[in-house]
Amino acid sequence: MSERTRRRTARRRGAAGPGKAAPNSKPNAAAAGRRARGLIAVDLGNSDTVVGWFEGELLVKFWRLTSVRQTADEVELTLCELLRGRLGEARGGRAGAVLCSVVPALTLPWREALTRLIEREPVEVSTDTAKDLPIRYLDRTAVGADRIANAVAARRLYGMPAIVVDLGTATTFDCISKSGAYLGGLIAPGVGTSADELFRRAARIPRVELRRPERAIGRTTEESLRAGVLWGAAGQIDALVRRIALEMKGTPHVIATGGWAAAVVPECETINVVDEGLTLKGMRLLWEANR
Repeated sequence: MSERTRRRTARRRGAAGPGKAAPNSKPNAAAAGRRARGLIAVDLGNSDTVVGWFEGELLVKFWRLTSVRQTADEVELTLCELLRGRLGEARGGRAGAVLCSVVPALTLPWREALTRLIEREPVEVSTDTAKDLPIRYLDRTAVGADRIANAVAARRLYGMPAIVVDLGTATTFDCISKSGAYLGGLIAPGVGTSADELFRRAARIPRVELRRPERAIGRTTEESLRAGVLWGAAGQIDALVRRIALEMKGTPHVIATGGWAAAVVPECETINVVDEGLTLKGMRLLWEANR
């Protein structure tokens, strides 16, 4: 699909074009939000930190970084490097920012750096900012911010009912009902997490690149590992999706996202679509609702 076609599709779905900020002005937070020319979205995970840049509804680009502890100064330098061609649009209150974190130790420096960059605090994803999402979890505060963003995006972009499979440090399954409520889901060990623990605990098992195996019956240790880890993960996903679907009303859309999606989903039978930017898109929707 061409860039022109994508933009035309976005407009048909009700996308608002980038607003215009008055030159050399410092608008208040509400006015700046209305005139934002872009949006910085930061998803802080245990393994990866994903930084995205939106123009209107369009996710122009995103970067996947390793999650590490940094000071606010270091985070600001990282953001300046990533956004160097867009700093003029980001600075001076002309852009918005939204932050989603499941790592409390990383939240403060990223919040501080984003506040410096856009000259106001970012919107943070939580059950409080997801006002329009009914949550059926017994403890609402226990739902991860990334799972909230995934549910919001799946509900708006793909329809209901839906199951989101997020392949990250953990593999999570989030369920959205036919009426649009967040029902809960499953949490399983992630693909990389499981493999790393196996490599660590088994003295004679080497680390291997986890790519598609050629056969199920491995003839070397490396082949056996690839088949067991990747096809095992795909089989687990298919089995759990089918089991979940039995408890849901209607036939759910099944959307995959996360850092391991590209490697594992081609081996799955139950996934309808891969959207690597799903969490960021849900964050943008929440930013729109709270700015």
